[in-house]
Amino acid sequence: MRIEEINKSYINGEWVDGESGNFYDIRDPYDDSVVTSVNLAKAGQLEGAFQIAEKAQKEWAQSSVEERRRVLQGAYDYLNENREGIVQLMNRESGSTILKANLEIDLSLAELKEAIGSADELYKVKELSSGIEGKVNKVHRLPLGVISCISPFNFPMNLSMRTIAPALALGNAVVHKPDVQVGLSGGQIIAKAFEYAGLPKGVFQSILTDINEVGDGMIDNPIPRLISFTGSTPVGRHIGKVAGENLKKVALELGGNSPFVVLGDAVVDRAVDAAIFGKFVHNGQICMATNRIIVHEDIYDEFVENFVTKAKGLQTGDPKKPETVIGPIINKAQADKIMGLAEEAKKDGLRVALDGGRNGNVISPIVFTDVPNDSKLAQSEIFGPIATIIRAKSDDEALSFANDTEYGLSSTVFTSDLEKGQRFALQVDAGMTHVNDQTVNNEAHVAFGGNKASGLGRFSHPWIVEEFTTTKWVSVQEEYREFPF
Repeated sequence: MRIEEINKSYINGEWVDGESGNFYDIRDPYDDSVVTSVNLAKAGQLEGAFQIAEKAQKEWAQSSVEERRRVLQGAYDYLNENREGIVQLMNRESGSTILKANLEIDLSLAELKEAIGSADELYKVKELSSGIEGKVNKVHRLPLGVISCISPFNFPMNLSMRTIAPALALGNAVVHKPDVQVGLSGGQIIAKAFEYAGLPKGVFQSILTDINEVGDGMIDNPIPRLISFTGSTPVGRHIGKVAGENLKKVALELGGNSPFVVLGDAVVDRAVDAAIFGKFVHNGQICMATNRIIVHEDIYDEFVENFVTKAKGLQTGDPKKPETVIGPIINKAQADKIMGLAEEAKKDGLRVALDGGRNGNVISPIVFTDVPNDSKLAQSEIFGPIATIIRAKSDDEALSFANDTEYGLSSTVFTSDLEKGQRFALQVDAGMTHVNDQTVNNEAHVAFGGNKASGLGRFSHPWIVEEFTTTKWVSVQEEYREFPF
């Protein structure tokens, strides 16, 4: 796999240059070197891709379970066999550490494996009784049609694959737009994998472009029946509005402000280990990343001391080195935003327990303590290596703090009493709560999604089957039915 083979849009089974005449340089966020230059696709190419997908989907919908499984397995094999090259590309394109890149590939492979298992969910028929004599009711599960998929920069392959794999397994076609900053690992490697696997032309297409070229073309085109989007809540609200006006389904996984609650009876060292990982994995650039660490006052000082000590020891710098834990933020603008939040918090008088520096786009850990839960810092989705630690006077106050946010994606509670932890978890207004673990968890066979401003719908199997199919009622009147007139 060479970059020159995949730095183009993949449309109708062909690798084609964009026709906009506008070039985008994909840059290594660590050293700002150019990974490759992409000629962006124009709106007409995107419109054509949807038209092609609409035709290709009708044939793909008639494919056998065995055919769909063969293609998905082929894509799985390609990614697995090319792991080393993909890790190297992720190092450069997204600033992923070696640990994070391998984790992302594993998550993507898990999505493919689950999709292979769910391919037989299509065309299942459920027979239901009828109050009308001689009638048989049958409910069929059919493909939805064409799905529009938009993925972000942070876990680009995984957050693309969790839509693409089940959509294809269930007889749909997909038109995909990865974030062009990470367009190769977010889309074009996936396209290469399915090309290798023999997926029919037009069933999956991945377009390298940006909003300046295509506008709302991914969401207001009349062909797609569902918009799958992972990204910020403001953009998700816009997509929901446009999709609603056009009566399209949506699957939205949006922002988060994940609380990490440490109750008074928790084992401090274990809670610190989990909080360090949940906060700093991929530099905090994860929707599920630990955003607010809420600690009972009985163990607050001990927790802070241990957390700061461990954060100081994290290796920062070049993500290509195996020992690196914290690499670069995706781009300068995002790094500037994170540092701006830190500087504003300092001006607001928030206490700094660890003041990390900045080297290019690499930001070392920054830790604020005794942070008010209603402060701007605590209520912001930071998306960077800034830890916010909040003191709670009681378990009830900790729960109140945890729920005091517009978001509701992931969350954690640490306690020595597992029954109490589970009761606490059910009271947290979030789609996911983990007892004695960190907030960044994703398993392809467990319901994934958020409440409130964190999104709509649930990913993962089998919940995604309901999202990506439609049901049809067919009744058969097997005996003559008499009518009253």
